[in-house]
Amino acid sequence: GHVEAAIKSYKQALHLRPDFPEATCNLLHTLQCVCSWEDRDKMFTEVEGIIRRQINMSVLPSVQPFHAIAYPIDPLLALDISRKYAAHCSMVASRFALPPFNHPAPNRIKGNGGNERLKVGYVSSDFGNHPLSHLMGSVFGMHNRENVEVFCYALSQNDGTEWRQRIQSETEHFIDVSAMSSDVIAKMINEDGIQILINLNGYTKGARNEIFAMQPAPIQVSYMGFPGTTGADYIDYLVTDEFVSPLRYSHIYSEKLVHLPHCYFVNDYKQKNRDVLDPTCQHKRSDYGLPEDKFIFACFNQLYKMDPEIFNTWCNILKRVPNSALWLLKFPAAGEMRLRAYAAAQGVQPEQIIFTDVAMKHEHIRRSALADLCLDTPLCNAHTTGTDVLWAGLPMVTLPLEKMATRVAGSLCLATGLGEEMIVNSMKEYEEQAVTLALNRPKLQALTKKLKEARLTCPLFDTARWVRNLERAYLKMWNLYCSGQQPQHFKVTENDFDFPYDR
Repeated sequence: GHVEAAIKSYKQALHLRPDFPEATCNLLHTLQCVCSWEDRDKMFTEVEGIIRRQINMSVLPSVQPFHAIAYPIDPLLALDISRKYAAHCSMVASRFALPPFNHPAPNRIKGNGGNERLKVGYVSSDFGNHPLSHLMGSVFGMHNRENVEVFCYALSQNDGTEWRQRIQSETEHFIDVSAMSSDVIAKMINEDGIQILINLNGYTKGARNEIFAMQPAPIQVSYMGFPGTTGADYIDYLVTDEFVSPLRYSHIYSEKLVHLPHCYFVNDYKQKNRDVLDPTCQHKRSDYGLPEDKFIFACFNQLYKMDPEIFNTWCNILKRVPNSALWLLKFPAAGEMRLRAYAAAQGVQPEQIIFTDVAMKHEHIRRSALADLCLDTPLCNAHTTGTDVLWAGLPMVTLPLEKMATRVAGSLCLATGLGEEMIVNSMKEYEEQAVTLALNRPKLQALTKKLKEARLTCPLFDTARWVRNLERAYLKMWNLYCSGQQPQHFKVTENDFDFPYDR
C-alpha cells in the first residue's frame, strides 16, 4: 500500500548496490503499477537481460510468472520463466520424498471395470470472496452428478463469506485442507481416486503447486486462475479456447491446448447478477460525479495493465471526440496523479480525466452501464472486468496480441455474438473504431442495444452450457488416457457423438 515509499527504497537499494536483480525487477513492477513510465523501455530491456542471465545460470528469475504475463516481453521468455518456477515447485515436492503414486486404472466411465462417474478434483486457495469464486461459484454444483463426482480441496481457511458458504454447500465433496501439509493433501487426493485434477491457482497468491508436482492424479489440468502457461511438465492440459490460444501459438505453451467452444472464461452473472438487468433501479451519472453531457469512455482495469502506447491512443481519442472524458479507477490511487500529468502533457484537458474509487462487485457492474464505451488494454486485457462490462451492456474496443492474457477480451466479445464490431487488428484501427463509435451515435446505440438483447441467450453468459462443454472436455481427456494415448491438443464441439458429456 505504501507505493511511494517502496519506490524510494528500491531506488536507494540500487544506488547502494547497482547489481541487485530483485530490486531492479521489483522497482519496475512497482513503477508499472502506478504508471510511472520514465525510462520504461530502458528498464524493460534491462530486466529482460537480467531474466535471460538468470535462466542461463539456472537461478529462479526475479520476475514472477504472474507479472511476466502483463509485461511486453517475448512470449518464449515468459514460457522460460514459468518453466523455472515449475522446476522450483518440483524441487519443493521432492523434499517430501514421497514414492510415486499409483493412479486409478485406465477404464472408461460406465464401461467394463470403470467407475460409473468421473472423479474430478479442483484445488484452489480462492474459494471465498475472490474473483475466481465470483466467476465460478455455480460451476461446482452444476456438474451433472450422474456423470461426474466433484471434489473441491480448499487451500485457504473459511472466510465466512457467502461465496465460500455457497461453494461448500453446493459441491458434492468440499474439503478444507488449509491446515495440512502439501504431501498430506497429495496423498488425500490420490486416496480419493481423483482421475482429473484441476489447478485453479497457477502462479497466483496462495498456490501450492508442489501438490501437482507430486502428481497425485493421472491427468492434471490448469484452468482459470493463471492466464498463461505453467511451463510445468506435470500439467498435461490448459483449458482455453481457439481465439485465446490459437494452435499457431502453441509453441508458447508447455501444455496441450483444450479448446472449449465459444469462450473458455466462465462467469456466474446469469445466476447471481440478474437484477443488473432490471431497468427500474439504475444508477445515475450524478451519483458518481460523472458529467451528464459528456461522451464517457471507460477503462476499469488495474493501472498496471496500462502502458504509454495505449494511453497515448486514449489521449488522441479524447482530443478527436468533442466533449468526451475518460473514466478510470483509483486502482491504485497512487497512479492518479501520474496519469493526470501524462494526459495534460499530451494536451488533454484536466476535466477529461475522471477517477473514481473501486466499488463493490455488484455496484461496479451496475455503474459500468453509465459509460458509453469501454476501452480495453491490449498488453493485458480486461478479463473479469471485461465480463462485468459486457453483462452491464457496455460495448468495448479490444486489440488482441499474442500471449494468452492479451486475447481474453476478444474471446469474451466473440461469445456475445458481436465480436466483429468490438475487436480490432492494430492500434491505428483501435483509435479509429473508438472515434467512429463515439461520433456515430446511431451506430453505437445499435451495438449497445444488440449487446443488451444478447445477454440472456448468448454463449458467454450460459453457465450451464459451459459446464456441459467442460464435462465433454474432461471425458475426452480421460478417454484418450484410457486408450493409451498421450495428451494431445483437441477442440471440443457441441456434438454428442464426437464429444459425449456422459461417457
